[in-house]
Amino acid sequence: MVSDEIWKFQPTAGYRAGVDLVGYRVEATDGHIGKIDKHSEAVDAAHLVVDTGAWIFGRHVLLPVGTIEAIDAATETVYVNRTKDEIRSAPEYDAAKHAGEPSYLEQFGRYYGRPHM
Repeated sequence: MVSDEIWKFQPTAGYRAGVDLVGYRVEATDGHIGKIDKHSEAVDAAHLVVDTGAWIFGRHVLLPVGTIEAIDAATETVYVNRTKDEIRSAPEYDAAKHAGEPSYLEQFGRYYGRPHM
């Protein structure tokens, strides 16, 4: 069973409700991965959609907000506790499936909810 905590901001992350993270840089534990394209505060499903640009051929990835280690509002940077490889290996984000399939986020919860490298 996957913990629902992966979909909630950690108290130590420094997030303030209502702050729009769109456009913030995203840093993995081993470097820059892209910019936030979409941010959702949905109850029990809060997440970021990150545009990775040329890093992995323009792919969009979904990151549950429970992966956020810290938010630096001064530099508009979000630090996540996953490596580039972990994010690269994540399930593909598909906006159409996200909108049309209520269980779509479950695959991301299973992937990111397991212990990371």
